[in-house]
Amino acid sequence: MLDVTSTTSRPDAPALASGTAPAWLVWLALGTVYLVWGSTYLGIKVAVESLPPLLMSGARFFAAGLVMLTVLAVARPAALRVTRAQLGTVAAVGVLLLLGGNGLVAVGEQRVASGLAALLIAAVPLWIVLLRALSGDRPTRTTLAGVAVGFAGVAVLMLGSLGGRSDAGRVAMVMLAALLWAAGSYHGTRRPMPANPFTATAYEMLVGGGVMMVAGVSRGELSGFSLGQVTGRSWLALGYLAVFGSLVAFTAYVWLLRSAPVSQVSTYAYVNPAVAVLLGALILGEPVTATVAIGGLVILGSVAAVVAEEARRRRHPATAGSGDTMGR
Repeated sequence: MLDVTSTTSRPDAPALASGTAPAWLVWLALGTVYLVWGSTYLGIKVAVESLPPLLMSGARFFAAGLVMLTVLAVARPAALRVTRAQLGTVAAVGVLLLLGGNGLVAVGEQRVASGLAALLIAAVPLWIVLLRALSGDRPTRTTLAGVAVGFAGVAVLMLGSLGGRSDAGRVAMVMLAALLWAAGSYHGTRRPMPANPFTATAYEMLVGGGVMMVAGVSRGELSGFSLGQVTGRSWLALGYLAVFGSLVAFTAYVWLLRSAPVSQVSTYAYVNPAVAVLLGALILGEPVTATVAIGGLVILGSVAAVVAEEARRRRHPATAGSGDTMGR
């Protein structure tokens, strides 16, 4: 999944600032985002082998949020001040992204291959386009065609799961997670947010992580659970997700937004699913069937086309709708 919780992680987010940085440093940071965020699906799959999914995810993000909040309190205490409206937004976004997005993915991956989950989550930009259209935006015909093709790829994956090792209900749950992640990302673009992305992320992690742990208890995840049943590899996966997935890769991502072209940074959206599928196949022996390959390629190709079209539209707003927008 897009494993950062700040809404600056959304696929259509603009660069926070322009800057120059050595090419090797940019690629080091980009490689970190590629590999770490692509590997989080594998990490989740391993963690939920013996850890309750919502309690595991909630603890992971709550701990990461506390670390980030502590660092901010020491380094930039003024950045922690937020208005009531901003706090309300980060709370809502945190619940949508973490409980609705990451939480459902963790529950789903108990019976869904990690690579398949990654490909379904790759459709997040398509859901964002639909949410924008429902709010009055008028996407271009090219964008709408890309969205239609992308959801055809999602349908292929859904149908393919009916005859495979994945549970169809859990596959639908992962698809719902993509929609809720998109809703959280979109909500964050339309409501007041803290100016500092680390501040927003810290509060989102704390709220979303706390709500996830409460949901896990309410779901009965503590019933019959004991720490003694947790395997060593599940503990390692949890530590990896908290430290590298939620802190290291996110820091690299925010730095990239300030130091590299957003078109270059956004390539993570295409690379992460490929990394997830490869790791799932190599480490967990997850089968890469023809259905998974075809559906995945269709989704990634359509996402690339939609993101490119939306970028062109932002660069040329005066001409983007001349003759090719819906309803014109």
